Amino acid sequence: MTVRWGVSPIGWVNDDLPSLGAGTTLDTILSDAAAIGFAGIERGGIFPAEPAVLAATLDQAGLALAGAWHGSGLLAHGLAGESAAIEAQAKLLAACGCDVFILAETSGAVHGQRDTPLRQRPRLAPSEWPAFGAMLDSVAARLADRGLRLAYHYHLGTVVEDAQDLARLIDATGEGVGLVIDTGHARLGGIDVPALIREHPARVVHVHAKDVRPAVAAETIGQGASFLDGVIAGMFTVPGDGAVDFAAVCAALAAIDYAGWIVIEAEQDPALAPPAAYARAGLAHLRALWMSAGPAAGAGAQGLK
Repeated sequence: MTVRWGVSPIGWVNDDLPSLGAGTTLDTILSDAAAIGFAGIERGGIFPAEPAVLAATLDQAGLALAGAWHGSGLLAHGLAGESAAIEAQAKLLAACGCDVFILAETSGAVHGQRDTPLRQRPRLAPSEWPAFGAMLDSVAARLADRGLRLAYHYHLGTVVEDAQDLARLIDATGEGVGLVIDTGHARLGGIDVPALIREHPARVVHVHAKDVRPAVAAETIGQGASFLDGVIAGMFTVPGDGAVDFAAVCAALAAIDYAGWIVIEAEQDPALAPPAAYARAGLAHLRALWMSAGPAAGAGAQGLK
């Protein structure tokens, strides 16, 4: 079992609210990630969009592409309307040697809207799930033909946010539709991550490891604030600095012999939470837990320089 440790650039520059980290250069992000010792990094909005340029940029930094977010509009535009965007993302991933296609359905999503309460996020009627699932199955099959595994990202502010949404998604799709196990969004969406991993091991494709400060979440999104208001207030942080039981998460992943990326991330204000220091601390905390999760986990804890 081999785990590779990656990092998300969202702690340096936030794509949903670019004022968080504005002015931070790509070179700073890449050099910080490499200096900490991460093996890879996910693509952020200030990264090159041209596949060959992105591949060369990452290669020069000594980093692999651990993933790249794709916000799809399947519900708004249909499968045909999304095909070109999905194809472009697939080409970018292939050029960089990444085999995980991270997708979140963002039709009507509110997580990027500072003035919209999180509770106004879109929802699907029970009758709409089968058609949505069929589109995702089709996307997964097309990606599989290209050597890519679809990893669906449940996310606050979208149509797949809470445990009920996730259960309906799983019921509506085949195992070709994998999951991004995002510990932070799971905690705030009422999703039991260790149980999810145990019950659906074949769905576990990618891991986003971030922690949660429940009191901050309760005071912000719990009182009708927007997702971004919660982020600015500090409802997310890196592993070991919040309430998520990462020992249980690591144990569950080790039990299924998880092999893939574990990406340290946390949407925070970099002016208040220096991104390099927090990423380093989060990695150290999670690696220690992973090494103690069992003999198999310790033996496969690779992916650092």
